[in-house]
Amino acid sequence: MRRRALVPAVALTALLAGCGIRTTSVPVDAGAAPSRVPCSVTDDGTTQTAAQGVPVRVFLVCGSQLEAVDRRSPLPEEKAGGDPVRTAGGLLAQLLAEPSEGERQAGFTTEVRGPLTVGGARPGDPAGTLRLSRQPEDLAPKALSQLVCTFAESSAGAGGHTVLLGGPGTYPPKRYRCTPDLRERPDSAPPTAPPVTTG
Repeated sequence: MRRRALVPAVALTALLAGCGIRTTSVPVDAGAAPSRVPCSVTDDGTTQTAAQGVPVRVFLVCGSQLEAVDRRSPLPEEKAGGDPVRTAGGLLAQLLAEPSEGERQAGFTTEVRGPLTVGGARPGDPAGTLRLSRQPEDLAPKALSQLVCTFAESSAGAGGHTVLLGGPGTYPPKRYRCTPDLRERPDSAPPTAPPVTTG
């Protein structure tokens, strides 16, 4: 009788001992922590009106990186007209808008905040310059990174994954570059290409 009572007691002790995780002083490389953010939007939740408009691509923040999101612009003429300023204006409107429900569920956010507008070049600016209503360096780093990559990867860009961007002051525009490193670390300052000339 005493032996029968001893067997469950031993089994219970072994079970309880196996439930905990023993501490160790040796570093264990278990790989990257599983991400709870999918950073992927289904076709059903891409935009507010997915059936109309022209496809556009914007860069939103997901986790600690920038990820491209395909949307549809409600203004078809902005692409048909081939006007870089109009295209930039449409893209800026997309970045200023709150992410859709599907985008929010996938973990996407935007750091671009208004009031913010974009216009064309001033006299003396290089062709293709875009000027914001605020100095680019005064924007939050992630917001500027979103703008740089969204503009640079569109027809509003200056080619070579770059965009000529200036502000409302007299400072000359800079040629900002959208690089893989910037997309991975949008908190950093966007890299610039050599100074542009007006010649």
